[in-house]
Amino acid sequence: MQGKHHGEYKVPGGKLVVVDLEVVDGALRGVRVAGDFFLEPDEALDAINGALEGAPADTDARGLAARIDAALPAGAVLFGFSSEAVGVAVRRAVAGAREWTDFDWQIIHEGPQSPALHMALDEVLTAEVAAGRRPPTLRVWEWDRPAVIIGSFQSLANEVDPEGAARHGVTVVRRISGGGAMFVEPGNTITYSLCVPNSLVQGLSFAECYAYLDDWVLGALGDMGITAWYKPLNDIATEAGKIAGAAQKRMAAGDGAVLHHVTMSYDIDAEKMVQVLRIGKEKLSDKGTTSAKKRVDPLRRQTGLPRAEVIARMIASFRTRYGGSMGSVSPRELARAEELAAAKFSSREWLTRVP
Repeated sequence: MQGKHHGEYKVPGGKLVVVDLEVVDGALRGVRVAGDFFLEPDEALDAINGALEGAPADTDARGLAARIDAALPAGAVLFGFSSEAVGVAVRRAVAGAREWTDFDWQIIHEGPQSPALHMALDEVLTAEVAAGRRPPTLRVWEWDRPAVIIGSFQSLANEVDPEGAARHGVTVVRRISGGGAMFVEPGNTITYSLCVPNSLVQGLSFAECYAYLDDWVLGALGDMGITAWYKPLNDIATEAGKIAGAAQKRMAAGDGAVLHHVTMSYDIDAEKMVQVLRIGKEKLSDKGTTSAKKRVDPLRRQTGLPRAEVIARMIASFRTRYGGSMGSVSPRELARAEELAAAKFSSREWLTRVP
């Protein structure tokens, strides 16, 4: 921990905060905060730097924010960032976090695959990133059939109507991440995964990690004329309603990695969805609506673009921000995923691990 440190944190929907500092005898020294944010009055920046000077190096982001808030002059205005954002940048500096552009990203967009194989690919590719055998990866999925994907800890019986699923030919699978059930159909859904090393999200809390990994797609949507934002804990929303949900899984093997996957509604058959999913009244009331049909507002209506064009623009936006080359799942990775899809993700035992 001793020595010089540099950290950056792009506030989701906001500005970049950059921190340079030293750690000397367990305390922060020579702290210098910079960025493309707005701050009034000018002397407030000196107050921020001074508040961090001498702070114990293991102080969490909230504790650092409290020191800043206590030191800011009356009437100070922070626009595009916050005291806690500065705290996060400090934590990332101390932890030695890396930035998006530090990596040679690989982008995968292959043909339609089965739901079980998609579940397995997420596990295999994230494990490969953790082991250092694969670069950080953005994988865009294509579905070969309708499916419901339930969260790792959800009750199968509580979430899925088996008669409705059978009637509509919907395959039900369980994923390795938590969160809620997702209803997908080929051509109506855009799903992608980010498999990233722990070093990208060092210094971020669980909630901050969701917002941080969602930020690029908010920019991509903005490029298509959609003003979207992160809605805690794991939704992406617009004024018209929810358009996407995210889920994460952390893997401790090797140097560690995070799986962050997102399902976006390009179009949706709402009548079919409510016949397949058991969407309880409590979940609806928590979302501030009385009808499941009103909870999701598809991208098709909001963009007016073909699905393939939306995906192409998303990939282009990612590459413009962070670089990346188009790649593929290796034969070894695919063989392992096919084995896992058959033995685990297609098994009744895994599907009913929470009956």
